[in-house]
Amino acid sequence: MYHNSNQVLTAAQMRYAEGALVAAGTSVDELMQRAGRGAAEWVWRISGGRPVTVLCGPGNNGGDGYVIAEAIRERGGAVSVIAANKPKTAAAQVARQLYQGAVLGRDAEPIGEVLVDCLFGTGLARPLEADDLALLCRLAASHPRRVAVDLPSGVDADNGMLLSTGLPDWHLTLALGAWKPAHFLLPAAAMMGELRLVGIGVARAEAAASVIARPVLAAPAPSAHKYTRGLLGVVTGAMPGAALLAARAAQGAGAGYVKLLGEAAAAPPDLVVDRAPLANVLTDSRYAALLVGPGLGRDATARERLAIALSEPIPAVLDADALVLLGARQLAERSAPLIATPHDGELFALERAFGLDGAGSKVQRAEALARASGMVIVAKGADTLVAGPDGALAFAPRASSWLSIAGTGDVLAGAIASRLACGVEAFTAACEGVWLHGEAARRTQAPFAAGQLAEHVASAYAACL
Repeated sequence: MYHNSNQVLTAAQMRYAEGALVAAGTSVDELMQRAGRGAAEWVWRISGGRPVTVLCGPGNNGGDGYVIAEAIRERGGAVSVIAANKPKTAAAQVARQLYQGAVLGRDAEPIGEVLVDCLFGTGLARPLEADDLALLCRLAASHPRRVAVDLPSGVDADNGMLLSTGLPDWHLTLALGAWKPAHFLLPAAAMMGELRLVGIGVARAEAAASVIARPVLAAPAPSAHKYTRGLLGVVTGAMPGAALLAARAAQGAGAGYVKLLGEAAAAPPDLVVDRAPLANVLTDSRYAALLVGPGLGRDATARERLAIALSEPIPAVLDADALVLLGARQLAERSAPLIATPHDGELFALERAFGLDGAGSKVQRAEALARASGMVIVAKGADTLVAGPDGALAFAPRASSWLSIAGTGDVLAGAIASRLACGVEAFTAACEGVWLHGEAARRTQAPFAAGQLAEHVASAYAACL
């Protein structure tokens, strides 16, 4: 089944996409068959012939469950259906009629190995009823393998928040038709296990967000030299080790020439260090991009170096201390592209600097800051996302939890700045850097230090050639 494997749709966008399919001649019943039978393929693989229990709710997510159960029954699999409520939608009622097996009540105690959650899917905006939550948790506790269809019940599709407390974890979540923001946002993403997408024929939506995909990169042209490939200046400060980490990552992410600007401790021989006053250094028109912030410090000297960097019409990445020192007035007359890479605390500092109240979900906060500042915002963390001032939005695929150590943010900033120095548009550069960072972590033997991670950025880049 054809599907756009990288688009991310909100609940409203998903309803519109399904409506467009129906308007084009595909019935709701047919869409339910596509979704349910596609999900059943994964359930069949996971069960390996072991008994399956499908928990069905009253809506179309429950209808998907009846289709899944019938597909397994047709193959000769052992399957039990528990109906939390009678089907209420027309399509779910049809799916129930087509299911040829028995339907058990809430009090049933099925003996199964795999539980399939089809209680509630996309669109739920309220906590689960107490009896529904108790039923879900009881069945989850008695089944060693658990699969959620579309989303785990009790999750807000648009912001990843948990609508009820005490929800169970899942080993696999099967997104139907398109990814939803909750598949990538905490806290929901942490409970979903592996993610797989089941296509139902949804077309590409113009306003859709996306999942950051492997970039398509190229080897340097035969005529290339270090300046045509991009000269990146990494501004150092009070803690030059952080800038050194960023520079090492930048060397592996495509830039032809990476310079440390300022004092540097124990720089390797293949990294040039320019200790001249920053204002003099940046008169060189060959600089393609700057990185300011890793190890910069927050004293008067740091403020001065940030002001000098922002006064030049050079694309730049701002990270760490630069995000705390940044003031909205400094960007008033700036036109060169800027990328900011805040973690949650730095995001709050930037919101305050730009007069924002910090209300809403992580997506809403990043989008509001991007609009207010004109910067591309890489809101990093275990659920990294990229928001552009023009409304573009992209979610990072799940990355290694071993990234939760000091210095990995410096590596990320260096990878992004390198892509920017290569002449890549700012939003795309941010996405490419995020992908390289995640792939480098996958290639680095755990547990690792940030320096080891930086050394694997080059092999992640090579994987894109």
